[in-house]
Order: sequence, then structure tokens, then C-alpha cells
Amino acid sequence: MVLFNLSSDNPGPFILVGIPGLEHAHVWIGIPFCIIYMVAIVGNCILLYLILVERSLHEPMFFFLSMLAMTDLILSTAGVPKILSIFWLGAQEITFPGCLTQMFFLHYSFVLDSAILMAMAFDRYVAISSPLRYNTILTPKTIIRIVVGISFRSFCIILPVVFLLTRLPFCRTRIIPHTYCEHIGVARLACADISINIWYGFCVPIMTVISDVILIAVSYTLILCAVFRLPSQEARQKALGTCGSHVCVILMFYTPAVFSVLAHRFGHNVSHTFHIMFANLYIVIPPALNPIIYGAKTKQIREKVTILFSTKRT
Repeated sequence: MVLFNLSSDNPGPFILVGIPGLEHAHVWIGIPFCIIYMVAIVGNCILLYLILVERSLHEPMFFFLSMLAMTDLILSTAGVPKILSIFWLGAQEITFPGCLTQMFFLHYSFVLDSAILMAMAFDRYVAISSPLRYNTILTPKTIIRIVVGISFRSFCIILPVVFLLTRLPFCRTRIIPHTYCEHIGVARLACADISINIWYGFCVPIMTVISDVILIAVSYTLILCAVFRLPSQEARQKALGTCGSHVCVILMFYTPAVFSVLAHRFGHNVSHTFHIMFANLYIVIPPALNPIIYGAKTKQIREKVTILFSTKRT
């Protein structure tokens, strides 16, 4: 992993406290985190393996799903190994370049996840509204353009955050009351004005995610209009069934994010310990549940998983 080292006045290491108030329980808290992380790794790797080797899964929907799985692996791996080292080994130190690198990949994967869900909503709209033209609209060239576009957009949104932090002097405490480095948490340790960090860190990523949510809502409104124009009840149920897993993942991804933003903005009575615990769960729960949801609700994947494990058992 490439480390960011953009500051000529590179501060010393930071100290990640863990979950404030629950230091005595770190060892026990680490056990479910480790189990959920292993579920995320195994589940997403199986998903990627099936999509890679099964020709019947070489479709646009499953290509976007494989991209979601890879991004979930980045999201969880950027945070959980360091969290476990804090909980079990007491390895609380993290270098400034290491902190920037972790922060970049955590924020980048979050914004990219949102963009992938938007692309998947567009994919479902095309599949339901124009099934006969599906493969002519979503050609390999078009899919590559979408992937490059959303990846580059996410990169351009998050990279300035790294430069906004490297310009700050850190002459006060370097103790971060968290389990991982996040933009505003690190910026608050600086002995300088961080107004730009606050405005950029809040407005740009949030507005980007909001625009994704709006486009997803528009896509599903058009999907519902297309579904209600279908001639039979069976056709309507089949069309809506193809969207079930995607809707579940969307709700699981955005609902905690909205709750977290509202809690930070208005939840002044919510304890800091709860905020930190919730933030930690957010980087392991969705990556672990996404492959399970798609495996349970997508017929093609469910069948391939059954064949994979029945063959191994035989």
C-alpha cells in the first residue's frame, strides 16, 4: 500500500485510543469484529471467484457487483486490521503518512460504494425498461467508461482532503479518540484554522452522496413506472424481484450513514463512545452482509454457490 508523504514538516506518530470508555473491554470487543471481518473477506472473495469463473455471470449487473465486493474489501481492510491490533496488541501508534493513507482509502471506498450503487440502479432501470436493448446499451465499452468515471470522480473528491491535512501544523496533542483516522478527527488536532477542512470535508462528500441518492431515487421511480406498464402480475413480480437485493443493500448502506450524520449534527446527548462504536460497525457490517444478501436473493449466485459447495463436499 502506497503511503502518502506530502508534508515537508511531517509530524510524529499519532495515538489511536480505540473506543474511549471501553478500553477494559477491547479484547472482548475485538472477537466479534474479527469474526465479522472474516465473514466479509470470505463472502466477498467467494463472490468475486464465482463472477470470475462462471461465464453465465459475465453480465453488467454482476460486473458492478464484483466492483462493489472489491470496494467493500478495501473499506473493511483499511480499518479492521489496525482496529484489531489496537484491541489485542495495544498497537496504538500510527505514523502521519500511515494515518493519511488509511483515511484516504476509508473515505474513498465509502464515496465509491455510493457511486457503484448509483450505477447498479441505472443497470436495473435499463434491464427492466429496455430488456431487449440491455446488452446493446450496456456494452463492455460503456461499462468501462462508467467504472472509470465513478472511480476517477471518487478519487478527485477525496484526494484534496489529504492535501488539506498536510498543510496543517500539529503542535498540540496527537491523541485521536477513535480506532481509525478520519478527516475531521485528525484536523481537530491542528493548532490552526480548520474552517476549509470542515466545509470541504462536510459539504463536498455529503453533496456527492446526496446527488447519488437522488439519482438512485429517480432510477427507481422510472423502474416502478416501467413495472406498472408490464402486462401481467407475474412479469411485475419477476421484475421487482431482480431489484430486491439491490434495494436491501441500498437501505443498509445509506440508512446508517444518514443516522450517523444526524447524530453528529443534532445528537448532542449521544455519547462519544456510541459514535465510535457505530462508526466501527459501519466499516464491517455492510461488507459482511452484502455478499450474503446477494447470495440469498439472487437466483444465479445462489445456484452457483450451491454447486460450488456441493462439488467440494463430493
